[in-house]
Amino acid sequence: MSDQPHRAGVGRATGLRPPNRFETIHCSDDWEQLEVAEQTAATPRLKTQWLPDNAATIIRENDSPDIPFRYGINPYRGCEHGCAYCYARPTHETLGMDAGIDFESKILVKHNAAKLLRAELNRPRWRGEPIALSGVTDCYQPIERRFRITRGLLEVLREARQCVAIVTKNALVTRDLDLLGPMAELGVVRVFLSVTTLQADLARRLEPRTSTPQARLQAVHQFKAAGVPVGVMVAPVIPGLNDEEIPAILQAASEAGACQAGFQLLRLPGAVLPIFEHWLAERAPDKRGRVLARIRDTREGKLSDPRFGHRMRGKGQYAEQIAATFQLFARRYGLEKKLAPLDTSRFRPPLPPSGQKWLFS
Repeated sequence: MSDQPHRAGVGRATGLRPPNRFETIHCSDDWEQLEVAEQTAATPRLKTQWLPDNAATIIRENDSPDIPFRYGINPYRGCEHGCAYCYARPTHETLGMDAGIDFESKILVKHNAAKLLRAELNRPRWRGEPIALSGVTDCYQPIERRFRITRGLLEVLREARQCVAIVTKNALVTRDLDLLGPMAELGVVRVFLSVTTLQADLARRLEPRTSTPQARLQAVHQFKAAGVPVGVMVAPVIPGLNDEEIPAILQAASEAGACQAGFQLLRLPGAVLPIFEHWLAERAPDKRGRVLARIRDTREGKLSDPRFGHRMRGKGQYAEQIAATFQLFARRYGLEKKLAPLDTSRFRPPLPPSGQKWLFS
């Protein structure tokens, strides 16, 4: 049977179904006997499925030395944004699905997220440590307009004066300014918009269902005007594809009102590597050779390096050049300073799930 990948549909970054590393059986589509017209007719537009995630906990802890936060919340598993490079894709393999089209079309939704959060913030050992919202998948992916899971979480976080940092590629985050503004006044929130490119066409091919680059910059402007600490992440930097845009992105971020900027180098763990290679071959064939060569230049001849201390920044002369370029233009546009620390002293447990008010507060 042919292992030719499913054609990526409208609004999808990939049609690939890479083998699940945890499964012994792998099914692949057989297209060899079909003409091109028949292949197109046989691949209808794939609808996204929303599956209930009966999670028992909502605040997750990590001990990675490369990640600047200890606690994180992800209201969704899988992400309809469908970014071809997303390092979170392999997490879907633990659910018995694939890291390709399943990751962006079969989304698990934690409908009880706000209830779980309320209970966990009431645990005696919790002291209001900062939480990252969207540490893995995007909490403002398109379906958030309908389910409002993230908004429900923010309502609890605001009540508790709980410190939170948000990272998203979706301008939908501005919908919640009525909650984020008062939280900013207390010094318990910051927001980062991820801007990978300023080219709308490239963004649509690379990150099919995200907001346009201009919409993200407009969101930065709105947060700045509302007094909410806001920054920009140039993430990921893809050598040979968008690294030359770093100066322009930082200038645009500064003009929009960002106070800080950071970057991360492209990571291709596990099944992300064949997915990204397929994306290059299908959506950017003229740049495929250059991009792969440049990635190897930052990974000591490899396409992936999972080692702590190297995976976020890379190694070698080209990786150093990217970092130096970022630092130079971050200083030029006033984005090198860190935002003020979040104020954990403001925390107070929210009303418990029982609804019974505390005797002492």
